[in-house]
Amino acid sequence: MSLSWPWALFALLVIPLVAAVWWLTRRRRRRAVVRVTSIALVRAAVPGRSRWRRRIPAALLALGLAVLAVGAARPQATVPVVSSSATIMLALDVSGSMCSTDVKPNRITAAEQSASAFIKSQAGGPRIGLVAFADTAVVLVPPTTDTQQLLTALGGLTTSFGTAIGEGILTSLDAIAQVDPSVPPTGATVSHGAGYADDVIVVLTDGSNNRGIDPQTAAKQAAARGVRVFTIGYGTDHPAPLACSSDQFGGFAGGGFGGGFGGGNTGAGNPFLADYNALMQISRTTGGTFYRAQDASQLSSALARLPAAFTIVRGHLDLASWFAAAGGLLIAAAVALSLWWNRTRRGPPTASRTARAR
Repeated sequence: MSLSWPWALFALLVIPLVAAVWWLTRRRRRRAVVRVTSIALVRAAVPGRSRWRRRIPAALLALGLAVLAVGAARPQATVPVVSSSATIMLALDVSGSMCSTDVKPNRITAAEQSASAFIKSQAGGPRIGLVAFADTAVVLVPPTTDTQQLLTALGGLTTSFGTAIGEGILTSLDAIAQVDPSVPPTGATVSHGAGYADDVIVVLTDGSNNRGIDPQTAAKQAAARGVRVFTIGYGTDHPAPLACSSDQFGGFAGGGFGGGFGGGNTGAGNPFLADYNALMQISRTTGGTFYRAQDASQLSSALARLPAAFTIVRGHLDLASWFAAAGGLLIAAAVALSLWWNRTRRGPPTASRTARAR
């Protein structure tokens, strides 16, 4: 909790001032004690009051004044709030291995369905962009709040050769730079500032990089711009025969596990299996998180957890009104208790006058 007007805490000095006045008042009362001949008669006329009844109103009054003084300093709590200015770039792998049927009905169809549900859940929130990558990467939809445009683009995904994860990250960075001036485009000189940008990249892939720039090089460029990259390793460790609908084949031709998936960088890993270590390193480099999704359910769950990780920013909530209300209630309780208990102490007027006369 922080204070907007910390100097207002000087109002707490009122509390010792009130305590001093109360002490002086009690001292004067003691000096003005009236001697009586019958203590029993006084006790009968004026019932005693226990010590805690005398102290509770004073304690409530002091606490109420303290709460009001803190409220005058305008306390603010730092709370997590959803950011609507963030940009989320979904970079989806559309290599031929996405036709594998180890995820029903196949990897690419399940990915489309999960991504569509995620986009619908974010309607009215952050901007979302869509990048597809295979042998290269292309922006299908620049960052937008148009949910229907994103869903239409997802429905038209087609597969091709290669897996260029690094290109997907760099293309996503440039798409973010188009809508967020605080994020320099790739190739620009960058002096990394403190903290993370509101913008993030989500990379979903089922294979190993075998085209274009090294993903770690791309990750370092994202980290230099404060853009976190969240990675999802997709698919099981046991790929099944390939089966895509005619409109999903695109540049990919074939069936079974035929060639055409390798090429590019020599020494590339299995094109049907996500390189979990490489994806985890990308996330660590940029401050993101790695998720593993072996089926449609796990993929949907991973996407559902993402907003809590990257669309939440820190906001300030003014608590002054709450402190004012609490302080007012405490003071009101102190006054009410004091009046009530003083009322119960008063005996019959005749008895009181008799005690004074004696």
